[in-house]
Amino acid sequence: MSHKRIPKRKAAIAAGSVAALGAAALLLPNANASQTNGADATPKTFRANDASGLASTLATRLGDAFAGSYYNADKKQVVVNVVGDDSKAVDAVKMAGAIPHQVQNSTASLRSAARTLRAKAAVPGTAWSVDPRTNEIRVSADSTVTGAKWNKVQSTVKSLGSGMATLKKSGGTFKTLVSGGDAIFAQANGGGVRCSLGFNVTASDGSPAFLTAGHCGVAAKQWSDSQGGQPIATVDQATFPGNDFSLVKYDDPNTQAPSEVNSGNGQTVQITQAADAVVGQQVFRMGSTTGLHDGTVTGLDATVNFQSETNPGGVDTVTGLIQTNVCAEAGDSGGSLFTQDGSAVGLTSGGSGDCTSGGETFFQPVTAALKATGATLGSGGAGGAGDNQGGAGDQSATPGDQSATPGDQSGAGDQSGAGDQSGAGDQSGGASDPSGGDQSGAGQSGAGQSGADQSGQSQGYGQSQGDGQSQGGGASDGSSLSSH
Repeated sequence: MSHKRIPKRKAAIAAGSVAALGAAALLLPNANASQTNGADATPKTFRANDASGLASTLATRLGDAFAGSYYNADKKQVVVNVVGDDSKAVDAVKMAGAIPHQVQNSTASLRSAARTLRAKAAVPGTAWSVDPRTNEIRVSADSTVTGAKWNKVQSTVKSLGSGMATLKKSGGTFKTLVSGGDAIFAQANGGGVRCSLGFNVTASDGSPAFLTAGHCGVAAKQWSDSQGGQPIATVDQATFPGNDFSLVKYDDPNTQAPSEVNSGNGQTVQITQAADAVVGQQVFRMGSTTGLHDGTVTGLDATVNFQSETNPGGVDTVTGLIQTNVCAEAGDSGGSLFTQDGSAVGLTSGGSGDCTSGGETFFQPVTAALKATGATLGSGGAGGAGDNQGGAGDQSATPGDQSATPGDQSGAGDQSGAGDQSGAGDQSGGASDPSGGDQSGAGQSGAGQSGADQSGQSQGYGQSQGDGQSQGGGASDGSSLSSH
């Protein structure tokens, strides 16, 4: 199996082909914005990838006055939230070329509100993240959250006080989505588990490997590049819940693993580095089921609550995720989230909706996955953009800790220790929110396994390939909140 590589996807992608063509057109080379040469206090233009570094620098400089930031993609400007009427902080933001936006909610108060939500409203089928554009926590509840569960979430949101959080119903159900760029298949359940390859990487020992979703890695140990084919790669590390990433090593050490994403129609995008997401930036998702789709980052440090399979009535919580308005469907789990300039951003985790009616999808940050596994990606190194310090949150160096992400939009916080995820399924410390929620043992959820749902509800975006018909599966989360 010398020089084995995951084959390029065929041009024809049944689902979402029209949207894929539109997204592909957007990937054509165009001029990147660069900083202008105006006066020191004149707003400058930035590339989206530069916005996180600027936010990190200002977070360190402003301290408690910093309350997150976001990227205005139309004007290519960075907006920085400043708490209160701190004139020195406002001047510092202007001098850095960003635009100050005075707000009332501090990073600390938003983080405290997130802890309250985690302690009192961690209902399966819910998710929340900080929206820096409104300086509030945005709470979503899917169609399974009704009756007493809805009342519980609603009353908790109201208890946070005016202007702190908003609550909305999300279309469909949140699900894990098993698939990415090229399809990968596992022999579990008669070969019925399908995910997507995220990004090729080099493991810390120099061997070729790839990243995919953690719920895929805990579902099966060995993976093939064809349905019913011989395994070509073996899971080395897998983390779910808490975080959602897996490092899978190619069995043949001579495997060619190019740093690129297949974008369909015989085209590829070269991946040169890892980068942290920025609210407001345009991103692209490639999945083995629905192909190429684009959208916008809408929130960072998102928390998603899945119905636990190992603890009846319990919750498997994944934290530190990137929230987007990009669609995804069954078979897309683990797939690539990237930018036009070739930066790896995320791995498809879960969401709601579909690519016909639209939806929202959550992604595991690549920078955290690289840091936790010790792998390297393209020319960006193991840490990529994630090595920046001084983000709007706890800067402890715990692998997978998302509160330290540069550009973190006030860090809704439940992240201290979230990355202590050694080995597949070793979940002690899991989501590690200070208010509780030990996820020990929850890593064996069997994400993506069709038919595994004990409640009879199809929960995931996993595609059963055993008989060529079943489309259910996924994380088998009883609440229909599942990963892709």
